[in-house]
Amino acid sequence: MPATSPAHHQRRRRRTNRLLATAAGVLTAGALAAAALPGSATAGENHGSHGDKGTSYGHHGRYQDVQLLSFNDLHGNLEPPSGSSGRVTELQPDGTTKTVDAGGVEYLATHLREARKGNRYSITAAGGDMVGASPLISGLFHDEPTVEALNKLDLDVTSVGNHEFDEGAAELARLQNGGCHPDEGCYTDKEFKGADFPYLAANVLDEKTGKPLLRPYWVWKQRGVKVGFIGVTLEGTPDIVSAEGVKGLAFKDEVETINKYAKVLQRQGVKSIVALIHEGGFPTSSSYNYDCDSPGAGDGISGPIADIAKDITPQVDALVTGHTHNAYVCTIPDPAGKPRMVTSAASFGRLYTDTTLTYDRATGDIARTAVKSANHVVTRDVPKAPDMTALIGKWNTLAAPIGNRPIGYISGDVVRDGTESPLGDLIADAQLEYGRTLDAETDLALMNPGGIRASLTYAAGGAEGDGVVTFAEGFTVQPFANTVNLQDFTGAQVVQALKEQVSGPNEAAPKILQISSGLTYTLDLTKTGADRVVTDSIRLNGSPIDPSATYRVATNSFLAGGGDGFPTLGQGTNDLVGEDDLAALERYLTANSTATNPIAPPKADRITIVS
Repeated sequence: MPATSPAHHQRRRRRTNRLLATAAGVLTAGALAAAALPGSATAGENHGSHGDKGTSYGHHGRYQDVQLLSFNDLHGNLEPPSGSSGRVTELQPDGTTKTVDAGGVEYLATHLREARKGNRYSITAAGGDMVGASPLISGLFHDEPTVEALNKLDLDVTSVGNHEFDEGAAELARLQNGGCHPDEGCYTDKEFKGADFPYLAANVLDEKTGKPLLRPYWVWKQRGVKVGFIGVTLEGTPDIVSAEGVKGLAFKDEVETINKYAKVLQRQGVKSIVALIHEGGFPTSSSYNYDCDSPGAGDGISGPIADIAKDITPQVDALVTGHTHNAYVCTIPDPAGKPRMVTSAASFGRLYTDTTLTYDRATGDIARTAVKSANHVVTRDVPKAPDMTALIGKWNTLAAPIGNRPIGYISGDVVRDGTESPLGDLIADAQLEYGRTLDAETDLALMNPGGIRASLTYAAGGAEGDGVVTFAEGFTVQPFANTVNLQDFTGAQVVQALKEQVSGPNEAAPKILQISSGLTYTLDLTKTGADRVVTDSIRLNGSPIDPSATYRVATNSFLAGGGDGFPTLGQGTNDLVGEDDLAALERYLTANSTATNPIAPPKADRITIVS
């Protein structure tokens, strides 16, 4: 891609803006914390409600069902996601499974609005990562379109997720409070209004003041019914967000934070409490509707949220979770041994969760034995919400001159699925080839799987034609504006980095790096920890890695900072910073494919897997 292209300058500005936003974030955080003092944090009234604040329940009866609709990890997916990102697996009565196309805010709006009918007490909450790693229609405009869509969805409250910090604290403050972008200005003739729902960040503190960056909690009130919400993101957010995005911030333990604010709410007379937690688990089934409590409570899920749920105070009545992009509706016993609902609605707006909380007006608490919950598919067989169609059309018109430009051609789907994926190999090869234009001695490239956000699909998404890869599709795959960095490592460090895929913080949930052509090794999943990477099998262009030799390695800037649990990759020397990773992918596709000679999906055979 020519260095002077408009799209390139857009990407450059976005990266520069992150640095500027972070610098301003330290100043903004204190002001936000001041606005989030406990007195004001409980003053919120459900913006979609029409009731008074009376406390008498004589006219309503003692028990009142409260509907809690929830979803998580939307990631700016306003349009229906493509490929596997736009499908869910559904378990059938006979034990077989089928896939169902799902997602898209035009359909999500219709489903949520239909679900609310007949429910006078209805709350809509989210578990974080509403923005960030977004497709072009949202990411190009710093996710203003997604916030506008969430306002139209009547979202009441959300926790922050790790991706809310991609562009720093100041940009998160702008999403909450409104105002045009500090560098790019207003995208339309109207100033951006910001979110009309609160972002909660109870465990994210300004390092200088020690106060929460945003509101720690919020209380929904309707006709004498009060439900408190505490929002946290995972404590490990700094490990999976660029250092600039979390500069000046401290992330505290999820359990300790939730238990602290549950006491605050209790002292204020709020006995019904829901925790919005941007951390999740790993279900035993990929089907959204499997029985998570078979054979027993919580037996169908493992991972961080299972441990967190066991330690959160019994004062909290339900947990809405996220982050892992998995679907589950489980009960996990609280510290008192009482069952408590823990839910997640996968990702990208493919599902929503409908939970019934039975509120006891006599005690102000939830009668937890009566809690019911289920995940529902956001099917595409319902009418599109016209207001969402109009919103998508408005932003697509603005994005079209950049997004519709062809950047390459493929002969079939290039998917991101699998331990080693064809798309992972393609991106690693693109970064290796680009690295060699900066330094001919570049030996290999490593790509983190979490940085690959979607597959490249052969079928046309618009009028471009089958097999054409547009800039918008490339942006959806790599939306972070990371740079491609070159660093020197010893062979011993290269081996250690590969072992960090399956050890340390990545032992329980391995993060297998995608590798460039010429690098091969065996991954033995019958072993444990670092031993799963078979050291003697590691080869570069057929030769064993020499522990004492120096290797020039290309990674993105996130990995070069030690992100995703790869501290060794943060220890490289002789740094050279290149253009952003999407530019590298575009260069590769443009140079290596034509309409008559498209790129075939790589075979994904560089890692030999023993299982």
